[in-house]
Amino acid sequence: MSPVSLSALLRGEKPLLSAIAVILIAYPLEHTLIDSGRSMALIASGVLIAVILSVALRVAHHAEILADRYGEPYGTMILTISAVLVEVVILAILLSHNPSPTLVRDTIYSALMLDINGILGLAALLGGLRHGVQAYNVDSGNTYLTMILCAVGVSMIVPEFIPHMTWKAYSIFNILVMLLLYALFLRLQTGQYAGFFSYRYAHRAGQSPQELHAESEAAHDPSAVRNSAALLVTGLVLIGALSEVMAKTIDVSLAGSGMPVIVPGMLVALISASPEIMTALRAALEDRMQPVVNIALGASLSTVILTVPVIEAIALLSGQPIEMALTAPQTVMMVLTLLAATINLHDGETNAIEGTAHFVLFLTFLMLAALGV
Repeated sequence: MSPVSLSALLRGEKPLLSAIAVILIAYPLEHTLIDSGRSMALIASGVLIAVILSVALRVAHHAEILADRYGEPYGTMILTISAVLVEVVILAILLSHNPSPTLVRDTIYSALMLDINGILGLAALLGGLRHGVQAYNVDSGNTYLTMILCAVGVSMIVPEFIPHMTWKAYSIFNILVMLLLYALFLRLQTGQYAGFFSYRYAHRAGQSPQELHAESEAAHDPSAVRNSAALLVTGLVLIGALSEVMAKTIDVSLAGSGMPVIVPGMLVALISASPEIMTALRAALEDRMQPVVNIALGASLSTVILTVPVIEAIALLSGQPIEMALTAPQTVMMVLTLLAATINLHDGETNAIEGTAHFVLFLTFLMLAALGV
């Protein structure tokens, strides 16, 4: 790589460079930040979360370049898997410092509410207000919802009825079933059912043919693809390093504060989903609902069937059980969400009314969280 191209690359990666600088400052000062009291820990947590969010957005940017290179359904898979990797990295580090038995459950539940009701709801609402009815491949919505319902039922509803003394046996079963489910889904999604997850659009609203041609050439530039893959991995490593300090400052800042128990899980879900939010809303405003459905429902499915095996394995190795069963209010919200999604996504079209219904459910989720329910 020439000095000029290297300089241009570094200018475009200011969030990653800023993250490195923050790491070099935060690690030596870690004990000072923690020992300085709750206020300092709260400020440090806010700075670290902001930096992690900026890095997560760069991870999404490079995932989008890879997505454009490989097309659907591979593009959405790269984007959603990168988001889930961010989530798993942060969860694993938080659990290593504070083994909360409900953190994983609350994170997955929050992620599903954010993806289906927040991202899909807001995208359908804003896209519907701008473009009216928006079309997508109905087979994708039906397939995703069937798989999500199965995964949530097996990993987050059935565990309510599993005796505590048999948690290890069910954890092993859960790991194997989730991996089997994802392996089969991945095989079918990239094979004979690949057409379920794509939809042909004439163009992107607001973009000229020249702009689309430039994007296509950039996506097929081998050096750009290699750089994006390397920088995506770099971003994930930086998120892990930042989360190591954030886990400790959050513990100090939330201790004795009276904040609802679900707050850490909501933070993890928001950080991991932040790249998807921007991508989905941009697609909806460009009158491309298929990427929105793929992102919102694909991320929901990936969150369950990829996060659960990793965290369950950690629980088995550590001997510390985790609470995966949803609470009664969470179960009600999950049933309402999946029922509304099943009804709304049955015809291959979305509109502002359907988006409003999901967004109201998202606001309800936030209200219940604020009430500590």
